[in-house]
Amino acid sequence: MTSRIIGTGSCLPDTVVTNDFLSTIMDTSDEWIASRTGIRERHLVKEETTASLSIEAARRALAEAGVEPEELDMIVVGTLTGDHITPSTACEVQAGLGAVNAVAFDINAACAGFIFGLHTVNAYIRSGMCRLALVIGAESLSRIMDWSDRSTCVLFGDGAGAAVIRAQENGLMAYDQGSDGEKGKYLACPNRTNNNPLVQTDKILAYTKMDGQEVYKFAVSYVPASIQKVLEEAGIAPSDVKYYLLHQANLRIIQSVAKRLKLSQDKFPISLDHCGNVSAASVPILLDEVNRKGLLEKGDKIILSGFGGGLTWGTCLMEW
Repeated sequence: MTSRIIGTGSCLPDTVVTNDFLSTIMDTSDEWIASRTGIRERHLVKEETTASLSIEAARRALAEAGVEPEELDMIVVGTLTGDHITPSTACEVQAGLGAVNAVAFDINAACAGFIFGLHTVNAYIRSGMCRLALVIGAESLSRIMDWSDRSTCVLFGDGAGAAVIRAQENGLMAYDQGSDGEKGKYLACPNRTNNNPLVQTDKILAYTKMDGQEVYKFAVSYVPASIQKVLEEAGIAPSDVKYYLLHQANLRIIQSVAKRLKLSQDKFPISLDHCGNVSAASVPILLDEVNRKGLLEKGDKIILSGFGGGLTWGTCLMEW
């Protein structure tokens, strides 16, 4: 028994922020951003929250799957930008959907969060503890960005993507995941500092900081290796995979991975041009876009791969 995706959904905030708009509030330009990243615009939250985006994406995935919320055994949300420290975003989703029979919890694996969620649900399914689950990747990254730091804030966007997972004989074929905490400092956002009767704190808000060169070197090395490992485990040639749905961090990273795998870039769909980097949400948003365009047929083999803060990475090969 393994896991199969039977429905997808996504939700983006209503407000679109273009590179041209950003050029009015900081020293940048559409040409500068697009030529270095491939990003033209991104969606940013106003009234929306991480939970509200997650709930809407989940509703759309459940509708496509023909599943009622009460049927769910589990809800897992990959996020690093939950609206609260507690309750978890997954518990908010459970309440919003009325999924009264589902156990719910979050995973923080940054940009690999959705993939880690898939692998976690697969382990529950293989153990017999779960048969029907909802996995979500959701972020409101704009709230943890320094909007005066043009080297970082222009990369990121907000949104959510979801997938309904059912126990079936065919589906997830092979997977790989890992972490390198020694490199975690290259992409980090501090939480609250110590604040108690013994410690004084200035309570200054901390924002995301990234060493772009180090993260780039990590991605173009670890991601192709992870994909190769999964393909070899399954005995599948790279050319037998219809699409490689990678975390949408930077167009240059995706191009480099395609080159290292000696594959056409046509096999690597993108959403970063209109979504930016949405961390844990980028892979499920892209998957939903590809699915709803009718580009996937039953039996197609696809690779999903997420990588980023932690530093973490996760890859899975599945049959559609």
